Amino acid sequence: ITTRISIGTAVLVVPYRPALITAKWVASVQTLSKERLLLGVGPGYLHEEFKALGVARSRRGRITDDTLQLLHDAFANEVITVNGQSLEFNPRPRRPSLLIGGSPGVAIPRAIQLGDGWMPVGILPTELKRHIADMDRLALKAGRQKLEVVAMKTLPLDNADEAIALARAYSDAGATHLVHTQGYSDPTEYQAIVDRLAHVIAPALSR
Repeated sequence: ITTRISIGTAVLVVPYRPALITAKWVASVQTLSKERLLLGVGPGYLHEEFKALGVARSRRGRITDDTLQLLHDAFANEVITVNGQSLEFNPRPRRPSLLIGGSPGVAIPRAIQLGDGWMPVGILPTELKRHIADMDRLALKAGRQKLEVVAMKTLPLDNADEAIALARAYSDAGATHLVHTQGYSDPTEYQAIVDRLAHVIAPALSR
């Protein structure tokens, strides 16, 4: 029904799902949404969830890297090989950007090697600026251009001036996108949040 609203994950915990099924799911959503999927991914961290799923938490980094590599291969080739078996990968739309979530020491190197950007959560602009500078330096050394930085933070919407100032600080720090995160109890409250962002915060940032 919608034509502009993007569909995002922040983040899809990669080790919880088989790699091939994940690639197929991503391709299907990307196709149905007409390539409006924003794919944030991460290795996860909760012991209880790994235990419940029977996945070794100690292997989460390796599983994440292997799955990201499969996503690259699947969206770049009509035929891929998985577990020694050749498979035709269809539909094969444009691969969505892979935004790597997690702490900077792990997520930034992974983003440079296998992703298109970094998705930090809750890091304030002053600290974020330093991490982005490090990431830009490492990306250049690896022969890559600047990566996206999709910062996630709850803006103080009750104080428009503070919210606008904080959003501008993220932009000045080098964030390419800012995602406001906030819970809500019902559709009416959600509508009020969206209206505040769309009609108060966003217009001020474009000036």
